[in-house]
Amino acid sequence: MTAKGKEPSFEEALKALEAIVSKLESGETKLEESIRLFEEGMKLSGVCQKRLDEADRKIEVLLRKPGGIARETEDESDILGKEE
Repeated sequence: MTAKGKEPSFEEALKALEAIVSKLESGETKLEESIRLFEEGMKLSGVCQKRLDEADRKIEVLLRKPGGIARETEDESDILGKEE
């Protein structure tokens, strides 16, 4: 992943995950390396899922806000105000 303590963007994580999958599919990595790559891939997959979940929540909030269907919760305010 990227610099310590900083999660990669969705696009960076996805690109790194694709590279890992490609290496693993090639069948040319040793067992220890394959396990390390698999572990890193699982972490990157988690980052991607987290980013997608955040985007999904933000879209839900944005879709409800203009029509006044539901009031924003504090969590939703945080999501809408969060700039990356």
